[in-house]
Amino acid sequence: MSQQVIICVDDEVIVVESLREQLQQSFGNEYLIEIAESGDEALELFDELKEDNFEIPVVIADFIMPNMKGDDFLEKIHHKDPITKKIMLTGQASIEGVSKAVNKANLYHFISKPWDKMI
Repeated sequence: MSQQVIICVDDEVIVVESLREQLQQSFGNEYLIEIAESGDEALELFDELKEDNFEIPVVIADFIMPNMKGDDFLEKIHHKDPITKKIMLTGQASIEGVSKAVNKANLYHFISKPWDKMI
């Protein structure tokens, strides 16, 4: 089995750093936690990791990001790998954005900001 990676995407560095810290506390070394500050950066990262035979079971993305909203980003991830679970993390998503992510990206879960500490 290849190494598994969780990708966290948010244009706010403090958010992705907090996510990384909480995920590492929860999972230890079971997963690598990679971060990106935009959808474009995360798509490049996703492709590079896949080329290097990493498994990406989960992608967590903010909804409001510059250049590419989270629902569009998650839809692109879904087309690249439908098995990857997609989680939207945001405090500002519209019902249209969430429903688009559900219907076109097979959204796995929605988490509101601020979130409760993960167990």
